[in-house]
Amino acid sequence: MMVGEIIMSVNMELVQQLTQNLGINEDQAKGGAGLIFQLAQQKLGDGEFAQVASAVPGVNNLISSAPQPGGGLAGAIGGLAGAFGGGGNVANLAALAGGFTQLGLNPGMVGQFVPVILSFAQKEV
Repeated sequence: MMVGEIIMSVNMELVQQLTQNLGINEDQAKGGAGLIFQLAQQKLGDGEFAQVASAVPGVNNLISSAPQPGGGLAGAIGGLAGAFGGGGNVANLAALAGGFTQLGLNPGMVGQFVPVILSFAQKEV
């Protein structure tokens, strides 16, 4: 099996777990996982994120599937929270909520994605 095939296999396994456990489509699974990994990449140091990337080959492909931060109320709230020093957590949650909304998902589903992704990543280590 070539490296590219391994990466696609790992990505698809995670995507399948998300679609089956959460009842969402493949694009929503890829985009939602990408948003969460994107946030992790921003918050973790390079060394720590490298460990995540080695546990989940192709994580950059998932990140590229994440919707670009954009307008919408959640994006505006995230920007406002950051501008007023509302702390990274408020801005981060607002950005995730905005991304999930762009994917047609309820922002509350962030909390359902995280345990599936963590379980998957721990299994891959």
